[in-house]
Amino acid sequence: MTTTKTFIYSHTIGFLAATGRGLTNPVDLAINSQGIIYVLNRAGPETPIRLPSKRVTMCTLDEDWLGDFGTGGTGDGQFWWPSSIAIDSEDRVYVSDEGLQRVTIFDKDGKFLDKWGEKGSGEGQLEYPSSIAFDTDDNLYMTDSGNHRVQKFTRDGKLLDSWGNRGSGTGQFDAPWGLALSGTGDVFISDWGNDRIQRYDGSGRLIEEFPQFPGEDAIHRPAGLAVDDEGNIYVADWGNERVKVLAPDGSLLASLRGESVDSKWAADYFEANPEEGRLRAEADLTPEVEPPVRRDREMSANVESLFWGPTAVKLDGEGRMFVADSIRHRLQVYNTNG
Repeated sequence: MTTTKTFIYSHTIGFLAATGRGLTNPVDLAINSQGIIYVLNRAGPETPIRLPSKRVTMCTLDEDWLGDFGTGGTGDGQFWWPSSIAIDSEDRVYVSDEGLQRVTIFDKDGKFLDKWGEKGSGEGQLEYPSSIAFDTDDNLYMTDSGNHRVQKFTRDGKLLDSWGNRGSGTGQFDAPWGLALSGTGDVFISDWGNDRIQRYDGSGRLIEEFPQFPGEDAIHRPAGLAVDDEGNIYVADWGNERVKVLAPDGSLLASLRGESVDSKWAADYFEANPEEGRLRAEADLTPEVEPPVRRDREMSANVESLFWGPTAVKLDGEGRMFVADSIRHRLQVYNTNG
């Protein structure tokens, strides 16, 4: 029996800021045991002016800014193409980096602790590591996108398991991106190039896969994933500028387009800069858009409230859903009935 779920927009966290209180192309987020939200800012391209924007922002649900850590570079504690963030049972923060082919570890305050990983295609080596997630034993699962596989490590980088290879057949991957673990230990993978979601048990045995839906319900280039306690699957449907929610059997429960209004941070900025605030108030933020070839992308580029480049979906276990809205430099927060 499919459970009816509702999603009510709550508020937005963030706005564009190169450093300090703000976000720059957030690609992922994680929430620790104290409710602190860690937002990973990718902030490309990799030019000197952009490097300071590659950082982790710490904030709360109520939009209190707690600081940030990290910067662009290749040294310890620095980022190049940061892709995913996860937190272990001791609130240590882990960041995967597609450019540096490694995982970097910080304490909860952002102090660098360690790093591991090396480039390559051998067992335990990395090629564009994207999503990471911990199981209840603090083992780290990773979508090793460039090697078209999933790898399982101890939290200090010792390889435990690996599965997958490139292809479009059953149990194969084409640049897998998102990864989420269910409460029962199943592993859900968004198979980016094959436009599908795959579900495995913790040892890599394929359980099922969810193929394309017809028409406008089709998933296109799925990115980040989350799974709730009922087994519902939340997909950042990057190619369609949406977040889709699937029931455990893969049927579509909801397709969300985005409903953002200004965050507190943005409101504070416009209050301090009244001329910009005036111009914004006079602007048409919901213009009519003629249907071009890529209507969804064009709509997102012109209508500010909509998702534009949603890359990650996370749940806080208290009925809230967070979406990393990367090109709009913000998180959109929803309340659910689950």
